[in-house]
Amino acid sequence: MTTRHSGRLAQHLHRSVGPRPSPIARPRAAAPTQQQCRAFRPSAPTRSSTNSRSSAPISGRRSPRRAALLAGLGLVSFALLSLSSTPAATSPDAASDPAPGPALAAATSADNRDNRDHRDPSLPRFRIADVRKHGAESQNPWVIHGDKVYDITDWIPAHPGGQVILRAAGGSIDSYWNIFTIHKNQYVYDILSQYLIGYIHQADLVNGRPAQEQIEDPFADDPERHPALITKTAKPRNAETPAAALSAQFLTPNELFYVRNHMWVPLVDEATSNAHLLTVELFDGTVKQYTLEDLKTRFPSRKITAVLQCSGNRRKHMSEGSGRSTNGLQWAAGAISNASWEGVLLADVLADAGFEMAEALNGESETRHVHFSGMEAYGASIPIKKAIDPQGDVLLAYSMNDKPLPRDHGYPLRAIVPGHVAARSVKWLNQITLSDEESMSQWQRKDYKCFGPNETKVDWDAAPAIQELPVQSAITDVRLGGWTNAERNKGEAKDNDQGTSKQSEEPAQKVSLSGYAFSGGGRSIIRVDASLDGGSSWTQAYLLPDCASKDGSPSPCQGHGAWTWKRWRLDGAVPLAAFRHPEQSADARPDEASRDKAADKDGNRRCATVMIKATDDAYNTQPESHAATWNLRGNLATAWHRIQVCADCSQSAVAAAANKDDEKKP
Repeated sequence: MTTRHSGRLAQHLHRSVGPRPSPIARPRAAAPTQQQCRAFRPSAPTRSSTNSRSSAPISGRRSPRRAALLAGLGLVSFALLSLSSTPAATSPDAASDPAPGPALAAATSADNRDNRDHRDPSLPRFRIADVRKHGAESQNPWVIHGDKVYDITDWIPAHPGGQVILRAAGGSIDSYWNIFTIHKNQYVYDILSQYLIGYIHQADLVNGRPAQEQIEDPFADDPERHPALITKTAKPRNAETPAAALSAQFLTPNELFYVRNHMWVPLVDEATSNAHLLTVELFDGTVKQYTLEDLKTRFPSRKITAVLQCSGNRRKHMSEGSGRSTNGLQWAAGAISNASWEGVLLADVLADAGFEMAEALNGESETRHVHFSGMEAYGASIPIKKAIDPQGDVLLAYSMNDKPLPRDHGYPLRAIVPGHVAARSVKWLNQITLSDEESMSQWQRKDYKCFGPNETKVDWDAAPAIQELPVQSAITDVRLGGWTNAERNKGEAKDNDQGTSKQSEEPAQKVSLSGYAFSGGGRSIIRVDASLDGGSSWTQAYLLPDCASKDGSPSPCQGHGAWTWKRWRLDGAVPLAAFRHPEQSADARPDEASRDKAADKDGNRRCATVMIKATDDAYNTQPESHAATWNLRGNLATAWHRIQVCADCSQSAVAAAANKDDEKKP
């Protein structure tokens, strides 16, 4: 056990660094916004201790306060970059130069022959050899994009991937962005343009651009994925569970569990995985390390059954339902899955490392947060209260559904924080740090937060990070069963003698719905309400008893809280009167199954809106509309889930079904 970890020592040294002047006088736009740059190679570059930004004072260096200010002024950088689904963007080069074409090619060729340069004369020209001097080891790393040169020195403290971006330093960033196509986004280009310092010298250009170098694809070793997963981005891979799998089984199969990656998947040799090292650093700097084998053999194993849900689940529904675009992956209802997890309690490991549990439980500890760091540079934190809660069930997990963790889901070790947003359940875990403040990670400070529907220029520091999740539900399967004559309550009219409400038969479309409901914080779902006529009337869905013991076997739901989802089903009938001409409704889109069955050949296709909402045991319920909870990141999209079911409502179709019903009557 050591008494001072190098990471914390580096932080203290970093705070002592003094200011330094900018190495190059250059025009600057407004304060730079931060961005999510998931680049580049899996291994981080080695920097000498004398040149490190965080390990030793260097005369003339910029103040870390300035770097922190730049990071703080990042606004929506990472959030906007975090897999934003926007139209094809225009790079700074494309914005200032004509689109490539025969005329431009001819002009470029002529310029090269005549050695003429029509670019902005106020900015200097640099030879590629000069740029190469500003590589990863330089005090001022530069990159090339197109034919322009950028000094990214001030960007590095705000970069969510840390110093990973230095893989491109001293050369062109374009080859990396051709792999990380997520960067081909207008927000990225706007941010990068603020670091422009000059152009590549005309003598080093070929057809107006510097030669591109071949680089290693960091995603080359990513695992294969099940073809049924609905891919949102390939590099990094982000894919949702198909709708059919969401309600078909209580535990989501590992291969169909939704995938949320921020970068590449670290490659860990299975033969040596038990030697995987976890470093635990206490608030006083005391450090203790555990191998995976230590965790498996020295601590009692625990199992919990828990949902993981991305904060952006149903973001697509928020965008469509509010009529306002949101920044981020446009998940439907499949960024959620349920699994059985096995590992050791975080609280047990912290106690073994020397953490004073009694002080923390009494609220007397200086430690307020537990930081998790992953092998690929991702980081997040949770409050210490959750981490050590005897009923909080926070695990360091090595097993998923009774199998070793799949690579996409954190192999060989990950945190599982049940009841909290999945962003806190850090994968590929290799570092735990106790602190008096939240993680400084970009994903903790500048993402996974919510703002008011009027806030488009946000103060990230003013909003708390999402921890516990609100109540959520979704329809995952719709099956139409044809027309029937169904009894419909006529309301308050009474029979003369019986005192009962009159009933009448009218055509209705049989429908079967199924889906899931979930609430964070260990709160149980107590009710799922459904409306089959656009909200005019409501009924309750059947909650499946998935957690009940069967044939003397233990319950599949393990843990101290209601960490799992509730699956529900409803068999009902949509009255003919609820069907209308199909509309481009923002809140409810036609269900795929009913859309196929109701091909509108004769103009008789009609649609009805069905909707559901859930309530938990604290009587929290879902908001009615996405408009009231819209936020620019599209997080926590929990409004009532609406779907249009469509059918052939022609008189002949309805009459034929009615005749069949009459034939069945005795």
